[in-house]
Amino acid sequence: MKTLLLFPPQWTPVSPHFALPSLLGQLKAKGYEAFGMDLNIDFYNKILNANFIKNAAMRAIDNNQNLLKEIAPYIQKSKNFNDYPLDIQNKIVKYSKIKEYVAKKQHLLLEIPDLAEESVRILKSREDFYKPETLIKAVNIIDAALEMASLPYFPSKMSLDAYSNPLFKLTFEHIKFFVFDKDTNIFIEYYKSILDEIISKNAQYIGISINSTGQIIPGLTLANILKNKTKAHINIGGNFFGRVKDAVVKNPGFFDLFCDSLLVEEGERPVVELADYISGKIEIDKVSNLIYKKDGEVVINETKKPMKLDEMGIVSLDGYDFSKYFAPEIILPFQSSRGCYWGKCSFCDQDFGQNFNVKNVEKLTDEFIELKEKYGIKYFEFIDESVSPAYLSELADKIKEKNIDINYFFDARLEKTFTKETLQKGFKSGLKMVLWGLESGSDSVMELINKGIDIDKRLEILKNSNDAGLWNFAFIFFGFPTETQEDARKTIKMLCENNDIIHSYGRSVFTMGKHTKLKDEPEKYGITAVYPAVDEFSPTYTFDCIGMTKDELNLILKECTEACAEAYSNPLWMYLRYREYIFLYLAKYGKDWVSGYKIDKNNL
Repeated sequence: MKTLLLFPPQWTPVSPHFALPSLLGQLKAKGYEAFGMDLNIDFYNKILNANFIKNAAMRAIDNNQNLLKEIAPYIQKSKNFNDYPLDIQNKIVKYSKIKEYVAKKQHLLLEIPDLAEESVRILKSREDFYKPETLIKAVNIIDAALEMASLPYFPSKMSLDAYSNPLFKLTFEHIKFFVFDKDTNIFIEYYKSILDEIISKNAQYIGISINSTGQIIPGLTLANILKNKTKAHINIGGNFFGRVKDAVVKNPGFFDLFCDSLLVEEGERPVVELADYISGKIEIDKVSNLIYKKDGEVVINETKKPMKLDEMGIVSLDGYDFSKYFAPEIILPFQSSRGCYWGKCSFCDQDFGQNFNVKNVEKLTDEFIELKEKYGIKYFEFIDESVSPAYLSELADKIKEKNIDINYFFDARLEKTFTKETLQKGFKSGLKMVLWGLESGSDSVMELINKGIDIDKRLEILKNSNDAGLWNFAFIFFGFPTETQEDARKTIKMLCENNDIIHSYGRSVFTMGKHTKLKDEPEKYGITAVYPAVDEFSPTYTFDCIGMTKDELNLILKECTEACAEAYSNPLWMYLRYREYIFLYLAKYGKDWVSGYKIDKNNL
């Protein structure tokens, strides 16, 4: 029996996603013939083609007058936009966008399409990638090219790090509309072009990995096509639908349209069990973590204890074309642990559906050696929720003992046991960057977050990390319940006054995930009301709380942008945009060079 695992668009096309290589590794370890196809990276390479971009833009412009004729009978000055049918809403927005584009940007059609192919080459080049202004210009050109390629499908829009439509809501009705709407779905034609290649694999089991909201429309479009064009068992896995499985259960038509089954939570054990079922070895009710439709009813199988990392086979990248990725080196996502060893932060649900366990350092370093020998990979991104100080110390010792030449980065908590000595050992073993959960400059907010760290020691740890040669990337967020503008400004002040040890940061706004811990004790966090999601497939809740209003929050976000722009003064990292790119620059040039490099915007 052959298994084919597919990774659909949209995901940032810098490196392979972890899901498929991990699952392929388990299937192959059990003797199954399994293949993987990263359709995301294939898609980006195909649409960033001069002819595709030119044809897309010209088609949109040429059809705009016809679009006006279609929407004209519906337009009434007294009518609210939301009262129009959804297809008319899309067409109104599309007409306005294309008209605006012609007025302001049509001149770009003469240069951007041809420059796009050269820009993709630059991102992949081991020489030109490391020329900062050259790289930044290339990324900006690709942004413009993707906007052009998206014009016929607007308001759906493709970029290097997102696929979105502002009119799309996470409801079953909207999912069905946008999957089948040729006017907004850029993926239908692409899938038609590769359908024969997929079918030629003769797979009896096809798995599709959907991990984010940006993959819902492209992933389900693919699922529907394959469900109608093949006899294979179509299974959907990945992180997203496990978070909203209640919505799937309440919409049994989901299985009629898109798949034969859905796998939720950790998939390494059930993906093999599903293969066992399809090959006739076991009954379907023995496949753990599986949801499917039987006799008109949705059935949810038992959730079994997941495999431990030490029980798993090594990831498989057989058949992957590394030359397609938009970076000069493959940066492989990798796991040394699953779940979170702290697991008590009130705001977080990133470890939902995961059971904490750690991979033995001996096994992990042996896998580094094997992956380097087999695929030439020596750059790794740990996708653990958090790597502990003790694990880093043991890992660094083992890397030194085995003389492994690698570079890596990971997420970590600001634990006081991240001593200067431990961080120095990490740097000598190939650690280049740590993504720290700094979160907030307000003590009261940090207490409510329940981070479980010594708040007063955070800057000392960052200083030790900096002194060890490591790049400090800080996660911060605004809008946590009870946070005031005064609290938020403490965060901004902390960033700006410590930019010598907080080398870069990532900013977000708090959202309440359906599986966060604070929703169980809302009063404790100043939450006055929690509302069931209007969009049943949304992984978040809306809520009312004590704290900043939306207008106050927007003001703080603007203040943060302005204050940090002045404090950091056009740093290279802001223009590199992706942490993987920062990491590669650190591996080549080192922390001091990267932190000292300032961008002259006049040269871009």
